[in-house]
Amino acid sequence: MMSQVKTAKFKIGQVVRHRLFPFRGVIFDVDPEFHNTEEWYQAIPPAARPRKDQPFYHLLAENAETEYIAYVSEQNLLEDDTGEPVRHPQLNEMFRRTPDGQYRPKGRSHH
Repeated sequence: MMSQVKTAKFKIGQVVRHRLFPFRGVIFDVDPEFHNTEEWYQAIPPAARPRKDQPFYHLLAENAETEYIAYVSEQNLLEDDTGEPVRHPQLNEMFRRTPDGQYRPKGRSHH
């Protein structure tokens, strides 16, 4: 029996914000389902612990104090439509910002 392939709701370069916590970021990678350590998973409070059978997103994230990498389940993300730029220091390594405020992955043309 084939397992049903989940289609990610969000895409690489999209700006999203967390549904419960005050941070936002740009998606730079997507896992079709949970692909982190069990230790990481168990560290999430049970009431907030997401299902493993959904896409998980790697974000260049920021909050009011700092920038970091976040790993977030699809159920806990919302589209960020503020149009505000994300200030993560690694952003320019991976993306270019378009005139309409979107982030596009940079081409891998250098060898």
